[in-house]
Amino acid sequence: MTNFPVFDGHNDLVLRLLRGDVTAQGVAEGLDSGHIDKPRAVKGGFGGGFFAIFVPSPGNKAVRYEEMVKPEYDIPLPDPVPEDEALDWTTRGFDALDDLAAAGAVTLCRTADDIAAALPKPEMAAVSHIEGAEAVDRDFARLHEWHARGLRSLGPVWSRPTVWGHGVPFRFPSSPDTGPGLTDAGKALVRECNALKIMIDLSHLNEKGMDDVAAITDAPLVATHSNAHAITPHARNLTDRQLHMIRESDGMVGINFASAFLRPDGRMESDFGLDIVLRHFDHLVETLGEDRVGLGSDFDGALVPDPIRDIAGLPNLVAALKDHGVDDDLMARVTHRNWLRVLRKTWGE
Repeated sequence: MTNFPVFDGHNDLVLRLLRGDVTAQGVAEGLDSGHIDKPRAVKGGFGGGFFAIFVPSPGNKAVRYEEMVKPEYDIPLPDPVPEDEALDWTTRGFDALDDLAAAGAVTLCRTADDIAAALPKPEMAAVSHIEGAEAVDRDFARLHEWHARGLRSLGPVWSRPTVWGHGVPFRFPSSPDTGPGLTDAGKALVRECNALKIMIDLSHLNEKGMDDVAAITDAPLVATHSNAHAITPHARNLTDRQLHMIRESDGMVGINFASAFLRPDGRMESDFGLDIVLRHFDHLVETLGEDRVGLGSDFDGALVPDPIRDIAGLPNLVAALKDHGVDDDLMARVTHRNWLRVLRKTWGE
């Protein structure tokens, strides 16, 4: 493990397990596909992160990369997911995380101290996160059950609509102001998450939804995997007004490695250099401050830049940041300390 272990804001490894693409034992021993496994984590200094439990859309309709190479695109959002289907996927998602722990691939973490203790070890530190809360019931009994099981972060929506609110479409160029925000039920969900000290993830909410969260929450505003709209005017990215809100709340943003949210032309193509990542980094540091920027890769859920490729390529990003003038203190903050800071504040530690 390097001196700068990366704690990461978002990955979709669990979805690969649920689809049968990989096994927990394979993740522990090494894979020949995807972005994440234990041997590559050791090689690349990937200490862990938020492991998302995500429910795929009906008919496997999700992000259509072939559309996202056009100069402009506006991909229709998938239909909502029925609650019973979402419940099945989500329940199995928690089981999959347990399987990863049993195989020795991850250490399940519930506190920032758990994460700090796990980061130097070969097993990846894993925090349970729900991306799209379709499986949460209206009286929040399941939310409490999953919190007891280790849930510490939740995004009320992916990009499709839910009973809780509305997400941003995959649209370029576009503002994130794409429709209504949270429903009354969604506002109640935010309050319940606050009571349980579950972090609310803003990354797929639209602009009005983020405004609604900001008006309610007593926790820092956090976008686990988002970029700067000023650099790439994609609906998924954050405007300077939103970034100022995050700064005022003492929250943070994890830089998303998804190519379409990095490239100024919005194309989901991976053949570009890390200078574009550095442009987003500079803008986020300038707008948020050095204590509020981290990494939020979207590994196993996105097409990432060729110089990174997978978690074994993270040293290439660390080297680029060093060459860019990032000293050791700031590097430690960006790779993991900023996440630990905001999680301690959010989780009441």
